[in-house]
Amino acid sequence: MAAAGPLTLRRVVSVTVLLALALAAVVLVALRLGPVAISTRGVAGCLVQAATGHMQNATSNCRMIVLDLRLPRVLLALLVGAGLSVTGAGFQALLRNPLADPYVLGVSSGAAVGAILALLAEPQASLAMVGAAFAGALVTVTAVYLLGRRGGQLDSYTLLLAGVITASFFSAVIMFLMASLPGRDLRGIVFWLMGDLSSPLPVRLGWLTLVILLAIGAIYTTSADLNLLAAGEQEAMHLGVNVGRVKLVVYLAGSLLTALAVAVSGAIGYIGLLVPHVMRMLFGSDYRLLIPASALGGAIALIIADTLARTVIAPVELPVGAMTAIAGAPVFIYLLRRKL
Repeated sequence: MAAAGPLTLRRVVSVTVLLALALAAVVLVALRLGPVAISTRGVAGCLVQAATGHMQNATSNCRMIVLDLRLPRVLLALLVGAGLSVTGAGFQALLRNPLADPYVLGVSSGAAVGAILALLAEPQASLAMVGAAFAGALVTVTAVYLLGRRGGQLDSYTLLLAGVITASFFSAVIMFLMASLPGRDLRGIVFWLMGDLSSPLPVRLGWLTLVILLAIGAIYTTSADLNLLAAGEQEAMHLGVNVGRVKLVVYLAGSLLTALAVAVSGAIGYIGLLVPHVMRMLFGSDYRLLIPASALGGAIALIIADTLARTVIAPVELPVGAMTAIAGAPVFIYLLRRKL
């Protein structure tokens, strides 16, 4: 249950540190597990050697397995999980709907359509793929928002139906586009669409980290305004909130985060639904704490999901999107029934 009382800086710091420690522990476990098991001491020693520049003493397992294979994948899961979770929290605040999620609302599907169109036009144009995914995500979230309004006000169920219909439409477009792909590329696209953290990145991991952190930071700058928007747009405007600016920042940053997530890992669902809901239950609904908690919680959740995906029936890998759907779909049904 959420703790009562006003939010303090001490509480924000303590919760953030606690979740960061949990994230570090999950990263360590994820680096250990795989077809080749490596001890915790071995993983810790490898990371220390890499951080201090003493790689001449590193073993082959350290170089090839931990640093070259597992660590980039774990870091990618961390970034994608954080981005999708913060996007979900921001959309839920603006749309005043706990069921809002980039996947459920069809934003991920719109970004996937843009990415596939860019790949068909120019397979080697990595930045064009990210840009097209961003355009697809932005168009989708705008369309869902406009379709979800009734009588000048947002209607939760109309919004949800608009998202489901939009996602269905884009799924049909994706199937049509996939029919035009060569057979050698089809399997890779199908696996990517279900969520895949093992594909080559279209952008450098360092640039991806920078852009995701900046987008999350942009959404965090609106956290105080998002608290006031919970009472409604008109009430927030009377309290001095620039609603237009908040919408622009959250929708642009959320669309960018979704586009980047889809471009590097495919359409991974329910992270933006499940994690903010759990964080809200644990730490309250103040977005000054909920956004950093969601970022860390999303990173933890997706790292766990990806670790299970690559180990549960090893050496065969499952799509990470299948693992998140197993946990997220029941939560979606629970929230939907509770609102009915």
